[in-house]
Amino acid sequence: MMQNNNYTLINPQTGNLAFKVYSLDNEYPFDHIQRLNYYSLIWIKKGQGNLKADFCEYDFEAGMLLSFSPYQPFMVNAHTALSGVVIHFHPDFFCIHKHHEEVACNGVLFNNIYNSPMVKIDDSAALNFDMIIGQLKNEMKKSALAQYELLIAYLKIFLITASRLKTEQEEKSSKLTSDTDTPFILQNLKNYIDSHYKTKHSASDYAQMLAITPKALGKLTKTHFNKTLTDLISERIIIEAKRELYLTHKTVKEIAFELGYNDEYYFSRFFKKNTDISPQLYRETVGFDRASAN
Repeated sequence: MMQNNNYTLINPQTGNLAFKVYSLDNEYPFDHIQRLNYYSLIWIKKGQGNLKADFCEYDFEAGMLLSFSPYQPFMVNAHTALSGVVIHFHPDFFCIHKHHEEVACNGVLFNNIYNSPMVKIDDSAALNFDMIIGQLKNEMKKSALAQYELLIAYLKIFLITASRLKTEQEEKSSKLTSDTDTPFILQNLKNYIDSHYKTKHSASDYAQMLAITPKALGKLTKTHFNKTLTDLISERIIIEAKRELYLTHKTVKEIAFELGYNDEYYFSRFFKKNTDISPQLYRETVGFDRASAN
């Protein structure tokens, strides 16, 4: 389906959006809180504004790519007229969990709880992106043999290019602050959260492991990540819960127990508080046992 420079593929089995590419031209479709059940990439080519994502706010300008996971809350406030390109894709169309080793975008572009959901697009990447988007649109004009495979190939190139850029930018930013003790403490915090989020859910647990007061550690996380320590722990738990809900047949009770919650209903309330939907609804609208999905 194509209209007004809008290219959309619908999943014939579910009737839901599978893949979509369209241009922004002084339009503001994200000026209220979004909680979409697919991945979103918003390339701002002209204009500037303010982004609200999760619990944080960021300023953006022309040449930025914004990236969001399914049901991640975000809102774009434009300060000037915006133009750019938007790509949406449902996990049924392309599963980043399954293809993590190929594109390495999970934890970089998506589900990155420590850095902003933005990456600066340089001139070289912009030329590549324009070419890729042109190829995507051309391919969606026809239902030719192996159309799906070509669309996935172009999408992978887009994701890999953006992931490389963001990784490079984060490494440069890290080097600029490497002379202080703070990044070392926070790197240890990241490692501890990744190792213990299934068993340790309180901020005081991590402060104790780092031999720092909860108040001091909270101040560091707020300064460097613009989030509270509780937010970081909660987001890491939710990322794993979403992955399990998406890829496995495990019951909500089983997933809750593996994540350190003996009470399934307490876990469900925790999940809904952080995603605005229940675990079961997430599974039904985003995926279930997608081990064989692309």
